[in-house]
Order: sequence, then C-alpha cells, then structure tokens
Amino acid sequence: MFCDEVLDSIEAIAAGDLVPEGRIAQHLTSCRLCAAALDSARKVERLLRSRDTPRPPSNFTSRTMTRVRRARWRSEQRLDVGFNTALGLVLVGIVGVVWALVNRTGLTLVSSEAMGLFTSGVVTVARRVAPALPMYGAATILVAAALGIWWWAERSAT
Repeated sequence: MFCDEVLDSIEAIAAGDLVPEGRIAQHLTSCRLCAAALDSARKVERLLRSRDTPRPPSNFTSRTMTRVRRARWRSEQRLDVGFNTALGLVLVGIVGVVWALVNRTGLTLVSSEAMGLFTSGVVTVARRVAPALPMYGAATILVAAALGIWWWAERSAT
C-alpha cells in the first residue's frame, strides 16, 4: 500500500469515522510519516472538539433559506427560458414544415379560394344582421337597466 492511499483516509480515521483495518493498519505501523500524520490529525481533532462551538446569529436560518430560495428561483428561471426557447424553435420548425408542404402541394390556391368564400359568407351574414342590430342594442340596454334597478332595490331593502 502507498502513503497516498493512507493519507487520503487519515482525516476519517482521526475523526473516528473509519477504523484502520487490514492493509491500512499495517501501513500505519510500518510507516513513520503516515503514523505522524495520523497523530497530528488526532491532536487537531481533539483541539477542535475541546473548543466551544459558536452560536449562529438569530436570523441565520431565515437568511440562509432566503438565499437557497433565490438560487433555486434563478435556476428555475434559466430552465424556463431554455424550455421556452426550445419550444419556440420547435414551433417555428413545425410552421416552416407546414408552410413548405402547403407550397409544394398547391394548397395555397385552394386556401385562397376558401378564404374568399368565407369572406363573402361573413359579408352576407353581416348585411342580413345589420338592420336588426339597433333593436338588439336597445333590448340589451333595457335588460341591463332593469337588472340595475333590481340590484339597487335589493341593496336598499337590506
């Protein structure tokens, strides 16, 4: 076993998180440098455990949670922008493909004739309905006035 492998686990051994067994234990007994490093790490660990831990400020938790939420929100914003951009590109691609298909198949002629037919139908309906619009407007005003008076009377009664 090499010293590098043992030195990587020295801090865990000194903290008590790892028990030296097998090859690591043999290397620690045979290598003066690694044994000295372990002894030094154990002294540091004892010194740290003997010191009092400082108390966090009273608003530490709220400030930390605010920072975490802000970081999460920024991350979600970046994800949203990426998603919306990708969705927009897909939509542009679909529109481009549909436009290419319509132009290649000659459907533009059919669609222009269909639009003309639709427009003439709308104009015909508008001409037939136009004379009755003032009557419908007057009826709507009468109904709105009646409902307003009723609401006012009910409100005044209570």
